Amino acid sequence: MKLPVTAAMLATVSSLAAAEPEVLRLGIIGLDTSHVTAFTETINNPDAKGHVPGAKVVAAFKGGSPDIESSISRVDEYTANLVEKHGVEICATIEELCGKVDAVMIESVDGRPHLEQARPVIAAKLPLYIDKPVGGTLRDAIEIFRLAKEAGVPVFSSSSLRFAKATQDVRNGSIGEVRHAETSSPAHLEPHHPDLYWYGVHGCESLFTVMGRGCESVTRGTTADGKIEVTGIWKGGRTGIFRESDGYSGTARGEKGEAAVGSFDGYEPLVAEIVKFFQTKQAPVDAGETIELFAFMEAADESKRRGGESVTLAEVMEKANDR
Repeated sequence: MKLPVTAAMLATVSSLAAAEPEVLRLGIIGLDTSHVTAFTETINNPDAKGHVPGAKVVAAFKGGSPDIESSISRVDEYTANLVEKHGVEICATIEELCGKVDAVMIESVDGRPHLEQARPVIAAKLPLYIDKPVGGTLRDAIEIFRLAKEAGVPVFSSSSLRFAKATQDVRNGSIGEVRHAETSSPAHLEPHHPDLYWYGVHGCESLFTVMGRGCESVTRGTTADGKIEVTGIWKGGRTGIFRESDGYSGTARGEKGEAAVGSFDGYEPLVAEIVKFFQTKQAPVDAGETIELFAFMEAADESKRRGGESVTLAEVMEKANDR
């Protein structure tokens, strides 16, 4: 017997449909890093380890930098993965991509094109995550955040190391105010970028996560075995040190004791933050902190050029802001 459809039944169905979370359509710019396949797998595959629901990567723009072998040599491989495994549509232009999505991730491994890649996304008023490095220069990084603020577009950039659990615990006060921290990560160099922008940014991001803003000066030297060592002096005499190493680690000392920081907990914590950001439009990392992080790394390069002299962040910021 066919039961009549009542108003109450329709209201229930409507209520259930309304309760279903919206699945955001995501676009990716730059298919030349393993982050592209890792992030898409975590977002698009419900059976993936650490799956993050609420979004789906649906479109991409290939990009790629011909003068960086590790970029251009991988574009086709990662493009094929997205198309064949996830059904992602490849767009001819960034403008075309912007018309098909609700939010965008700039994943280009090369930071130099990020500013120009961000312009049409900001113009389209789409929330934007930019993978490290946020820009190829400090000036570019500042300009991206300026344009976004002017347009009222939410944007953030971060390394995955920022969201490691132990690092976040210290960030959230587990040992009180951090007075001294030391973090380490690999720091492979790439000649088109300031030294630490390319890979050392990971360990520097961990350092800033636990130290916060307020770094005033930087001195760059080398460890006993010839690796990069950068010492920052924060307001109030707090100190933070980044060292190049083969792995990811660190220690923070605060008012209530000492804790390990700086580990790599995989990409899932970052991907979760990215999707949450796209849903809420609230950046989990303040633009000012990201800019200060890149000023820290730029000051380290300037200190290297001056033979290890102390360089203030105010100086490199003034130079970067000089139009």
